[in-house]
Amino acid sequence: MKVKTSFVYFGVVVIFFTTITFACKKRKNTVIPYVPVNIYIYPSDPNFNKLNTPGGWAYLNGGSRGIIVYRRSNEEFVAYDRHCTYDTENACGKIEVTSTQITAIDSCCMSEFVLTDGSVVKSPATSPLQAYQVNYNGNELHIFN
Repeated sequence: MKVKTSFVYFGVVVIFFTTITFACKKRKNTVIPYVPVNIYIYPSDPNFNKLNTPGGWAYLNGGSRGIIVYRRSNEEFVAYDRHCTYDTENACGKIEVTSTQITAIDSCCMSEFVLTDGSVVKSPATSPLQAYQVNYNGNELHIFN
């Protein structure tokens, strides 16, 4: 009985330390710094002519590292922070729209994201782009958090 109890105790100790070791593995910071955003734009403005049709996009100043606005449909827009969600402390991490104009990529870590919903399509990032709230009244687009 004493040997069996020792074996069980040893097994519990091994499992405990294995769990602690893997749970404490250093992970990349994925928290985007909070920056207040309260922007109004008019998609009909010539400066935003790319936003006049679905699939169009534009860069804006604001947020942590800039903002990408993407027009999903005639009535629907999305806006994301350009700050990559992988290793957010790396100053290099900034999202750029690719030539396909459907995805955006961080040329530093090579993470890639879909512009329609901000989801990750290529790692190492595992978190989607930080989205901002958007209201569109048919004329004016309000981007805020």
